[in-house]
Order: sequence, then structure tokens, then C-alpha cells
Amino acid sequence: MTDALFLLDSNICIYVLADAQSVPAGRLSRCVRGSVVTSMISYAEVIHGIPAPDGPKRAAAIKLFDLVPPLPFDRAAADVYAGLPFRRARYDRLIAAHALSLGLTLVTNNERDFQDIPGLRIENWNRSE
Repeated sequence: MTDALFLLDSNICIYVLADAQSVPAGRLSRCVRGSVVTSMISYAEVIHGIPAPDGPKRAAAIKLFDLVPPLPFDRAAADVYAGLPFRRARYDRLIAAHALSLGLTLVTNNERDFQDIPGLRIENWNRSE
């Protein structure tokens, strides 16, 4: 298995699920399996947004997360989170801390929400290449 390089933010997962022909879906399809992961926090956000547990949207999400496995938010991620600039009620901070703790590039469409986090590498796969 390839070492992970990228951690997908929730919004990128949602773009991929909403449109298999989207720019993020295309970028994901060209990545080596194992090079893209997500956070268990993003997984929870995406799954929480799908109301029917037995419906086709949930099945599509599970299929995506089989391809892009969610990694557990561990003590190392929590320690990084503790040192980040504070913003009230922002899951984004937890996801950023997770990417930093793993040394991964965060893939997001919400670049502005992460611009004040030192050392965080960001890519926006929602833009055309």
C-alpha cells in the first residue's frame, strides 16, 4: 500500500459524492490507491448529513470511504489541535490538526478557513488543473 499524501476535507468528499464527473472526483480517480485518506471527523460530518441509513446516498458514501479510508483522530492529532489558533465550534481546526499530525496535505475548497494555521499545506481540488 502507498503512503498517504493527502487528507480530504469534508467538503471535498461531498463534492465527489454529489458529482462523479466533478473536478475533485477526477483528481481522486488519478491518485494512487492509498495516497488519499480522510479524517474520522470528516467521515462523521458526511455520514451525519445523509439521513437515510439504508439509502443509495449512504451506500455511495460507504463506497467512497472504502477507497478513501477515514483515519482515527488520535492523541498526536489532539496535541497538535491544542496548539492551533482558537476558533469557536470549528471542526475545521480538528481536521487541520489531523492533517498536520500526519504530515499530509489538506485538500479543501475552504482555503480561507485554514489560512491562519502555520505549517498546514493546502490544495484545492475543486479548481481545474
